[in-house]
Amino acid sequence: MVKDLPLNEITLRKYERPYKSSRRELVKKICLSIGLLQPGDSRDVIVDILLVLDNARKKREEMTSFTIIEQIEKIRKSHSLEIKGIAESNVRRQLKRLRDIMIVDKKNNFYRLSEFEPLSEIFEKKIENFIIPQTVDRVKDYLKMFDEPEGQHL
Repeated sequence: MVKDLPLNEITLRKYERPYKSSRRELVKKICLSIGLLQPGDSRDVIVDILLVLDNARKKREEMTSFTIIEQIEKIRKSHSLEIKGIAESNVRRQLKRLRDIMIVDKKNNFYRLSEFEPLSEIFEKKIENFIIPQTVDRVKDYLKMFDEPEGQHL
């Protein structure tokens, strides 16, 4: 029996060209563009997680989920945002989502952006060159099987 659980999943959205914005707004648009956030979603702690990990990347620091939460609180306060969505369980769930699409690495309960690389390189290497081609190839497999004369793929 075949399960309807995806092996991998990616959502891509095209927005207008970037314009001068705060780093937080840019990361939010990146999250929307690659499906980490849904349009209109007010639960955007994943944006702050990426900001925190990018700041740590520049210093080549790995962080625990607790340290990430502390840094998120500072970011949210500095942007006059509500301190919500930063329960450890939620932050860990968001980190798992980032690990699943290979943006974040975890080793011994320490997190970092994959190999301390910039987000643009991670996207190119892991998503654009790895996840997307494999996903497109699998869709093509289904399309080819669908196009075969009835009875040949039973």
